[in-house]
Amino acid sequence: MARRNPVRIAALGLVTALAATGCAGWGGGVSGGSSSSINVLMVNNPQMVDLQRLTAANFTRQTGIQVNFTVLPENDVRDKISQEFSSQAGQYDVASLSNFEIPIYARSGWIAPLDAYIAADQQFDQADILKPMTQSLTADDGKIYGEPFYGESSFLMYRKDVLQARGVTMPANPTWQQVADIAARIDNAQPGMRAICLRGQPGWGQLFAPLTTVVNTFGGTWFDKDWTPRVNAPEFRAATQFYVDLVRAHGEPGAAQAGFTECLNNTVQGKTAMWYDATSPAGSLEAADSPVKGKMGYAPAPVAQTRSSGWLYAWAWGIQQASRKKDNAWKFVSWASSRQYEELAGGQLGWSRVPAGKRASTYRNEKYLAEAGAFAEPTRRAIESADPRNPGVQPRPAIGIQFVDIPEFTDLATQVSQDVSSAIAGRESVPAALDKGQRLARDVAERYQARESK
Repeated sequence: MARRNPVRIAALGLVTALAATGCAGWGGGVSGGSSSSINVLMVNNPQMVDLQRLTAANFTRQTGIQVNFTVLPENDVRDKISQEFSSQAGQYDVASLSNFEIPIYARSGWIAPLDAYIAADQQFDQADILKPMTQSLTADDGKIYGEPFYGESSFLMYRKDVLQARGVTMPANPTWQQVADIAARIDNAQPGMRAICLRGQPGWGQLFAPLTTVVNTFGGTWFDKDWTPRVNAPEFRAATQFYVDLVRAHGEPGAAQAGFTECLNNTVQGKTAMWYDATSPAGSLEAADSPVKGKMGYAPAPVAQTRSSGWLYAWAWGIQQASRKKDNAWKFVSWASSRQYEELAGGQLGWSRVPAGKRASTYRNEKYLAEAGAFAEPTRRAIESADPRNPGVQPRPAIGIQFVDIPEFTDLATQVSQDVSSAIAGRESVPAALDKGQRLARDVAERYQARESK
């Protein structure tokens, strides 16, 4: 996740009537004939590049639909998608969107609802999509606007051998206080090894991805249900102070500039004994050439006041409302997010490269489990326990676990993260950082309160 520009809200009406005919699954008849094509704009993540490689020889050969891919780095693709879909130019039929953008784009009328296609598709099996994923891609009108390509939650990764050497047992469902106590016991257990790695790098999708989950479970929230900002409330402050204190006392050197990549490298290189982050890097930790393969344990995201606290993130597919090729676009989306595509990728590329985290059937697949057995079940449990509509102890005004699903959140959280990162570096106090954040949040809240009062 990375910072992106605020989304411009367009006053475009939704076209909700999707023809029942022509909505067969990806293996059905081709709407528009064998010469038809669609344009797909997507992020250059490895799983997406694999998809691009497999499309012509499989999807196009089976359906006759040519797929023209535009593949860009994450920040670039987010900006281009925002420009393209807000203008409704119709140049791209499908784009890779996250569960942050999809509800926003749906409210703006930029992407098409998929319910009619889902209902008519005999192969796709929406019920097999993990429920939190479906929830996170469903807009306020109750309609589904995206299908996940792969997804993740968050959990605690830890070195079983290091804890065992210090006589420490990881609880089955650890609390954050238990994690802090363990950190104090295992810090410097091996030369150059710190107890825990936590993101400190500024960014709404860097520092505040894990930190917001800590805020949630400590009883805090960015906004109450009436949009009252709570950034400097006692619960938000306690969570942030805990996080800052933990990483300063037992975390990685240079934590204020450490993000996902740095923590991954530290863990692989044996420089940290615990890491709280996304479920997705477990495949790298358990890769055949990983120095820590077989040494890692995986525990649920630590909690305080809530039963669970893992986040929820997905790269998904959305169909542009202005597309004149929605039928063919759906055939591509349903194929790319299908169980059949996972079988194809696993068979041709290896099961460690399957875009997992979205279907229940993946976690019953013996071939996948043979390669991902160490982390598959903890990942599935983490995703299924995530509740994007009720992630804390109080009602929220917008969907989201590690984010608030409004366009303004990206800039708001990024600005606040800069001050919290300064606190991690010892240049600023947590109360001072959050007082500034409260003022920024108040400006955002006033806009939404004004809209709701009309």
